[in-house]
Amino acid sequence: MKDLLEKIEARQRLVEETVERLEITRATVLELAAEGGTLIPEPLPPGYREILALFEEAGSGLRVKDICQELDTGLQPRHTESMRAKLKRLVRRGILTEPDPGLFTLPQPAPPTEHHGWPAKVQP
Repeated sequence: MKDLLEKIEARQRLVEETVERLEITRATVLELAAEGGTLIPEPLPPGYREILALFEEAGSGLRVKDICQELDTGLQPRHTESMRAKLKRLVRRGILTEPDPGLFTLPQPAPPTEHHGWPAKVQP
């Protein structure tokens, strides 16, 4: 039992050290961004990560009712309108797009472009 307790305490110290290093890294990144004049976006509120995970899994566009059903939030108007508001916020932040009314998707990556007359991808 003593060995188990020592292992748990050692693991806890390791986790605390990792969290401390992450906090220092975050502070450093924020300082460097501020010095360079870069605006740091606000972190997403709780619940938004689950929504984005659905889009990553789906690989295609989703509608509000699909998301509500997958997240089991309910399909009553108050639930769908709340979800629609969240999706619209994600569109305003550039995280999602709305190519057709009511259809939300992840932004598509920009196609490769030529640089100084050379193709972006060299063919063998």
